[in-house]
Amino acid sequence: MIKLRLKRCGRKQRAIYRIVAIDVRSRREGKDLRRVGFYDPIKNQTYSNVSAILYFLEKGAQPTRTVHDIFKKAELIV
Repeated sequence: MIKLRLKRCGRKQRAIYRIVAIDVRSRREGKDLRRVGFYDPIKNQTYSNVSAILYFLEKGAQPTRTVHDIFKKAELIV
C-alpha cells in the first residue's frame, strides 16, 4: 500500500518536510517512490505537484492525516 506522507528534511530546529509517495512499510527517511511537494511550517509555505498527487490518489494512495489537512488547506481535495 502506498501513502502520501511527510519526510523530514532541513537542519536542527529548522525542519522542512517533503511530501512523498512512499510504501507503508518504509521508515520516515526511507526510499520514496516520488516527491510530490514540500511543506515549510515556519514560513507556512506549501508547494504541490498537483498532477502527481492526483495520479497517486487515483491509484489508491492514502494521505496521512497531516498531509490530508495540508491538501485541504491548499484546496486540492475536499
